[in-house]
Amino acid sequence: MERFKKIYEQGVVDVMEIWVDTETGVHYVFHRNGNAAGFTPLLDKDGKPVVTP
Repeated sequence: MERFKKIYEQGVVDVMEIWVDTETGVHYVFHRNGNAAGFTPLLDKDGKPVVTP
């Protein structure tokens, strides 16, 4: 089983994706635009990480 699963994707050049860690349930946002990219936990309205049980 793969540790990370992509559950959402949009864009071609300006890419936004949501990934889930299958071991912890934590959701992450990946954003890429050209040569720049970032990967960070997805936070809810209270600033806590989004977690799927």
